[in-house]
Amino acid sequence: MPKSKICVWYDKDAEAAARFYAETFPDSAVTAVVRAPGDYPSGKAGDVIVVEFTVAGLPCVGLNGGPAFKQSEAFSFVISTDDQEETDRYWNAIVGNGGRESACGWCKDKWGVNWQITPRVLTDALAAGGDEAKRAFAAMMTMHKIDVATIEAARRG
Repeated sequence: MPKSKICVWYDKDAEAAARFYAETFPDSAVTAVVRAPGDYPSGKAGDVIVVEFTVAGLPCVGLNGGPAFKQSEAFSFVISTDDQEETDRYWNAIVGNGGRESACGWCKDKWGVNWQITPRVLTDALAAGGDEAKRAFAAMMTMHKIDVATIEAARRG
Protein backbone atom coordinates (compact mmCIF):
# COMPACT_ATOMS: atom_id res chain seq x y z
CA MET A 1 0.00 0.00 0.00
CA PRO A 2 1.48 3.38 -0.97
CA LYS A 3 2.19 5.88 1.78
CA SER A 4 0.76 8.76 -0.29
CA LYS A 5 -2.31 9.07 -2.55
CA ILE A 6 -4.13 11.81 -4.40
CA CYS A 7 -7.57 12.64 -2.94
CA VAL A 8 -10.16 13.83 -5.46
CA TRP A 9 -13.37 15.39 -4.10
CA TYR A 10 -16.64 14.46 -5.79
CA ASP A 11 -20.14 15.61 -5.03
CA LYS A 12 -21.60 12.10 -4.99
CA ASP A 13 -20.32 10.02 -7.92
CA ALA A 14 -16.79 8.95 -6.94
CA GLU A 15 -17.50 5.30 -7.70
CA ALA A 16 -18.93 6.00 -11.17
CA ALA A 17 -15.96 8.26 -11.95
CA ALA A 18 -13.41 5.70 -10.72
CA ARG A 19 -15.05 2.94 -12.77
CA PHE A 20 -15.01 5.16 -15.88
CA TYR A 21 -11.29 5.90 -15.37
CA ALA A 22 -10.56 2.18 -14.87
CA GLU A 23 -12.32 1.38 -18.16
CA THR A 24 -10.61 4.22 -20.03
CA PHE A 25 -6.95 4.19 -19.00
CA PRO A 26 -4.51 1.27 -18.85
CA ASP A 27 -3.00 0.42 -15.46
CA SER A 28 -6.16 1.73 -13.79
CA ALA A 29 -8.55 -0.05 -11.43
CA VAL A 30 -11.08 0.39 -8.66
CA THR A 31 -9.40 -1.21 -5.64
CA ALA A 32 -11.87 -0.57 -2.80
CA VAL A 33 -15.31 0.89 -2.15
CA VAL A 34 -15.98 2.05 1.41
CA ARG A 35 -19.57 2.51 2.55
CA ALA A 36 -20.83 4.54 5.49
CA PRO A 37 -21.29 2.28 8.52
CA GLY A 38 -24.19 4.41 9.77
CA ASP A 39 -26.40 7.34 8.92
CA TYR A 40 -24.72 10.75 8.81
CA PRO A 41 -25.95 14.34 8.24
CA SER A 42 -25.94 14.14 4.44
CA GLY A 43 -26.46 10.42 3.89
CA LYS A 44 -27.44 6.99 5.04
CA ALA A 45 -25.75 3.81 6.13
CA GLY A 46 -24.49 1.98 3.06
CA ASP A 47 -23.85 5.08 0.94
CA VAL A 48 -20.46 5.07 -0.82
CA ILE A 49 -18.23 7.57 0.96
CA VAL A 50 -14.74 6.66 -0.31
CA VAL A 51 -13.46 4.87 -3.41
CA GLU A 52 -9.84 3.81 -3.77
CA PHE A 53 -8.62 3.60 -7.35
CA THR A 54 -5.65 4.03 -9.62
CA VAL A 55 -5.41 6.12 -12.78
CA ALA A 56 -2.56 5.10 -15.06
CA GLY A 57 -0.72 3.70 -12.04
CA LEU A 58 -1.35 6.74 -9.80
CA PRO A 59 -3.05 5.79 -6.52
CA CYS A 60 -6.09 7.91 -5.72
CA VAL A 61 -8.92 8.22 -3.24
CA GLY A 62 -12.28 9.52 -4.42
CA LEU A 63 -14.25 11.18 -1.63
CA ASN A 64 -17.99 11.72 -1.95
CA GLY A 65 -17.86 14.94 0.03
CA GLY A 66 -20.95 16.69 -1.27
CA PRO A 67 -21.35 19.98 -3.11
CA ALA A 68 -19.29 22.17 -0.74
CA PHE A 69 -16.15 22.19 -2.92
CA LYS A 70 -15.95 22.28 -6.72
CA GLN A 71 -13.18 21.09 -9.02
CA SER A 72 -10.96 23.68 -10.66
CA GLU A 73 -8.06 23.77 -13.09
CA ALA A 74 -5.80 24.07 -10.03
CA PHE A 75 -5.82 20.25 -10.09
CA SER A 76 -5.62 18.08 -13.19
CA PHE A 77 -4.57 14.61 -14.22
CA VAL A 78 -1.86 14.69 -16.90
CA ILE A 79 -1.92 11.78 -19.33
CA SER A 80 1.10 11.56 -21.64
CA THR A 81 0.32 10.01 -25.01
CA ASP A 82 2.54 8.47 -27.67
CA ASP A 83 0.62 9.36 -30.84
CA GLN A 84 -2.55 10.90 -32.27
CA GLU A 85 -4.53 7.67 -31.95
CA GLU A 86 -3.90 7.46 -28.21
CA THR A 87 -4.53 11.20 -27.80
CA ASP A 88 -7.85 10.90 -29.66
CA ARG A 89 -8.91 7.82 -27.70
CA TYR A 90 -8.51 9.45 -24.27
CA TRP A 91 -9.78 12.86 -25.36
CA ASN A 92 -12.85 11.39 -27.04
CA ALA A 93 -13.58 9.14 -24.05
CA ILE A 94 -13.58 12.08 -21.63
CA VAL A 95 -15.35 14.62 -23.83
CA GLY A 96 -17.73 12.02 -25.29
CA ASN A 97 -18.85 10.87 -21.84
CA GLY A 98 -20.42 14.18 -20.84
CA GLY A 99 -17.18 16.14 -20.54
CA ARG A 100 -16.14 19.26 -22.38
CA GLU A 101 -13.19 20.64 -24.26
CA SER A 102 -10.92 23.37 -23.03
CA ALA A 103 -7.74 24.86 -24.49
CA CYS A 104 -4.20 23.59 -25.07
CA GLY A 105 -4.89 19.90 -24.51
CA TRP A 106 -7.10 20.36 -21.46
CA CYS A 107 -10.57 18.90 -21.06
CA LYS A 108 -12.96 18.34 -18.18
CA ASP A 109 -14.85 15.13 -17.44
CA LYS A 110 -18.53 15.07 -16.53
CA TRP A 111 -17.66 15.12 -12.82
CA GLY A 112 -15.71 18.36 -13.25
CA VAL A 113 -12.24 16.81 -12.95
CA ASN A 114 -9.67 18.38 -15.29
CA TRP A 115 -7.41 16.40 -17.59
CA GLN A 116 -4.42 17.30 -19.72
CA ILE A 117 -4.13 14.88 -22.62
CA THR A 118 -0.61 15.70 -23.73
CA PRO A 119 1.30 14.04 -26.57
CA ARG A 120 4.96 13.48 -25.73
CA VAL A 121 5.91 15.22 -28.99
CA LEU A 122 4.61 18.45 -27.42
CA THR A 123 6.44 18.07 -24.11
CA ASP A 124 9.61 17.09 -25.99
CA ALA A 125 9.34 20.19 -28.19
CA LEU A 126 8.85 22.48 -25.21
CA ALA A 127 11.77 20.85 -23.39
CA ALA A 128 14.01 21.40 -26.45
CA GLY A 129 13.77 25.14 -25.92
CA GLY A 130 14.68 27.84 -28.41
CA ASP A 131 12.82 28.41 -31.66
CA GLU A 132 11.51 24.84 -31.74
CA ALA A 133 9.77 25.35 -28.41
CA LYS A 134 8.43 28.74 -29.47
CA ARG A 135 6.91 27.31 -32.66
CA ALA A 136 5.37 24.31 -30.87
CA PHE A 137 4.02 26.56 -28.11
CA ALA A 138 2.45 28.95 -30.63
CA ALA A 139 0.82 26.01 -32.43
CA MET A 140 -0.48 24.56 -29.14
CA MET A 141 -2.05 27.88 -28.16
CA THR A 142 -4.46 27.60 -31.12
CA MET A 143 -5.69 24.10 -30.20
CA HIS A 144 -8.24 22.40 -28.01
CA LYS A 145 -7.20 18.74 -28.49
CA ILE A 146 -3.53 18.61 -29.46
CA ASP A 147 -2.87 17.74 -33.09
CA VAL A 148 0.34 15.73 -33.23
CA ALA A 149 1.03 16.37 -36.94
CA THR A 150 0.73 20.13 -36.45
CA ILE A 151 3.11 20.05 -33.46
CA GLU A 152 5.59 17.92 -35.45
CA ALA A 153 5.44 20.39 -38.36
CA ALA A 154 5.95 23.32 -35.97
CA ARG A 155 8.98 21.59 -34.47
CA ARG A 156 10.54 21.31 -37.92
CA GLY A 157 9.80 24.94 -38.72
